[in-house]
Amino acid sequence: MRFEIERKFLVAHDGWRAAVTHRMDLRDGLVGQFARGKVRVRLDGGQAWLTVKGARQGIARPEFEYEIPVADAENMLEGICVGRTIEKTRSVVPFGGLTWTVDEFRGQLAGIVLAEVELEDEDQDFTRPDWIGREVTGDLRFRQSTLLHLCREAARTIGLTEILALPEQVLPVQD
Repeated sequence: MRFEIERKFLVAHDGWRAAVTHRMDLRDGLVGQFARGKVRVRLDGGQAWLTVKGARQGIARPEFEYEIPVADAENMLEGICVGRTIEKTRSVVPFGGLTWTVDEFRGQLAGIVLAEVELEDEDQDFTRPDWIGREVTGDLRFRQSTLLHLCREAARTIGLTEILALPEQVLPVQD
């Protein structure tokens, strides 16, 4: 079983842009969410994946990912994930021997930029680039399922200031 161990951060400034090695335009949809995890579909142009994520154990969680036909992903996004999709540009940025991903959200979350780094273990030491801001790994407001919920409820653009003004631990969302 593969475990995803990641840390998530706000992005302080655009210094990461000069180091980008690859970009992807992603469309993610929440297929289903349950007490101990979720199922997500992801479309990246000519490729698509179905991902099953289990319950968090600290900053780790079991993750299973399967490539699926693009047509199936498009049908899931349009027919099953209605109102539960996020679009973002993901940039890959190597730094300090690790691969960082920077997500620039589009649509209702336009202007929100988050960075993530996957680690080998929870206690792994790593150097933070100077463009990394506040850590939001355990902050429920920045989980993708919460962002999807906020988009569905607001039906308008939601900014970082508005998200930060929300109470961190009382949101009705599990991820």
